[in-house]
Amino acid sequence: MIEIKNYIGGKLQESLKGKTMPNMEPATGKQYGTIPDSDSSDVEAAVKAAEEAFPTWSALSDVERGRFLLKIAELIRKNHDRLAEAESLDNGKPLWLAKKVDIRRAEENFEFFGTGIMHFASESHRMADGVNYTLRKPIGVVGCISPWNLPLYLFTWKIAPALAAGNTVVAKPSEVTPYTAYLLSEICIEAGLPAGVLNIVHGTGPETGAAIVSHPSTKAISFTGSTRAGKEIAKVAAPMFKKLSLELGGKNPNIIFADCDFDKALRTTVSSSFANQGQICLCGSRVFIQRPIYEKFRDAFVEKVKRLTVGDPMLEESKQGAVVSEMHYEKVLSYIALAKEEGGKILAGGEALHPEGRCQNGWFIAPTIIEDLKYNDRCNMEEIFGPVVTLTPFDTIEEVLMMANATEYGLSSTIWTSNLNTANKMAEEIKAGIVWINCWLKRDLRTPFGGVKSSGVGREGGWEALRFFTEPKNVCIEY
Repeated sequence: MIEIKNYIGGKLQESLKGKTMPNMEPATGKQYGTIPDSDSSDVEAAVKAAEEAFPTWSALSDVERGRFLLKIAELIRKNHDRLAEAESLDNGKPLWLAKKVDIRRAEENFEFFGTGIMHFASESHRMADGVNYTLRKPIGVVGCISPWNLPLYLFTWKIAPALAAGNTVVAKPSEVTPYTAYLLSEICIEAGLPAGVLNIVHGTGPETGAAIVSHPSTKAISFTGSTRAGKEIAKVAAPMFKKLSLELGGKNPNIIFADCDFDKALRTTVSSSFANQGQICLCGSRVFIQRPIYEKFRDAFVEKVKRLTVGDPMLEESKQGAVVSEMHYEKVLSYIALAKEEGGKILAGGEALHPEGRCQNGWFIAPTIIEDLKYNDRCNMEEIFGPVVTLTPFDTIEEVLMMANATEYGLSSTIWTSNLNTANKMAEEIKAGIVWINCWLKRDLRTPFGGVKSSGVGREGGWEALRFFTEPKNVCIEY
C-alpha cells in the first residue's frame, strides 16, 4: 500500500485529523494505496505556511526563482520513468502515452516558465510631457486546483507560472489521481524549494477544494475541471473579488471537408477522438463529415478504430487503457445507453470490456462510434468525456457552423480543408477558444489557452499566465 501524504511547509505529513481515502487502480479496480482526506484545518495550515514564505520568495530575483523551477524540471526528467509508471498506475492510461506526453510536458512546463519569467516585460507609454510604465507584482497566496485526466501535466501547468511570478501556492490535485503530485512533493524537497513556497493538500473538491477557494487569504484561483464545479467556484470567489481562471468542459467539433487531406484527417481523427480514452478536454467528440466523403470516411474510420487494442496499460501493445474511475465508467456507459434510446446506431464498441488476467475487473470501455443522432440530441450536446464519438454528415459551411456552435461549450475545434477561404471563414465564425486547422493538439506554450461560453473564463499559457498571476500597477511620471 502506497501512503500518499500532504506537503505543507516543506514537510510530508498526514492530514491533521488522520483521515484517509482509498486510492484505486483503474486497470484492476483494486485499492493500491491511501490518500489524505484533508479538510479546512489542513488548508489553513497550508495557507499559513504560504503566507510566511511569500515575503522571501517574492523578493527573490526572477533569475533566482527561475533556477528553482529549472532544478525541478531537471529532477522530473531524471525521474521520468518512475513518474510515468505512477501516472499509468493511477490514471489507467497506457504507459507509453504517459512517457510520451504527460511527464515530458510536466518537465517542459517548469522549464518554460523557469526561463520565461526572465523575459517577461511590462508596458510603457510615452506622452508629450511624461511617461507611464506598468509594474507587475505577485499577488500573494494563490490556489491551484487541477483535474484527473492529465494529472501532472495540468498540475504543473498552473503551479509553474504561479511560482515563477513570485507567488506562493496552495494546490490540490484530483483525489482520483494524486500519486504524481505526491512524487512532485518529494522532487521539490530534493530541489531545495524553500518551505511553504508550494503546498500540496490532498482531499475532495467539496471539502479541500472548497476550503482553498473560500479562504480569505487566497487571492487568485486557477481551476481546471467540470463546468458544474466551475460555477460553484465562481459563486464563492467572485463576491470575494478574487482573480479567477476557469478552464472547464468541452464538446469539441471535428469538421472534415470533402477537400481535406483524407489520409491525414483519418489518422489524426482516430487520435483526436480516443487519445487518453477520450479523456482530454480537447478531444473532438463530435465528428462532422461533408456528405460527398461521409460514407468513405465513416467506413475507414470504423475499420481503424476497431483495430485499436484495449488492454493492460502497462503493455506496449495497448493503445487504449482503462477509464479513470468506477464512477466515470458508469457515467460513460450510461451515455452509450442514452444514445441508443435517442436512435443512435452503434458502429463500433458500445460495451464494457474485461481483458484477461490482472485487468479482468478493471474499468475498460471499447472505443465507441455512434451515427444517426440528431445534432441537438443530448449525446451531441452534453460532455461525455470518454471513448465515445458521434458522426454527423453535413452539406454546407453554414449548416456545419450552426451544428458546431449549438452546444453551450466552446473550448476547441478542428478543421480539415485544403481551401484557405474555408479555413479562414471557419476560424473566424466558430465559437471556440482554440482552432486547429489540418492538425490537432499542436501546442506552442507561448499561446493563450482557454475557452468561451461554458468552457471557461480567462486564458492560461505564455504571458497570459504570468499576467494572471501578477497584479498590474501603473506609474505615471511627469517630465
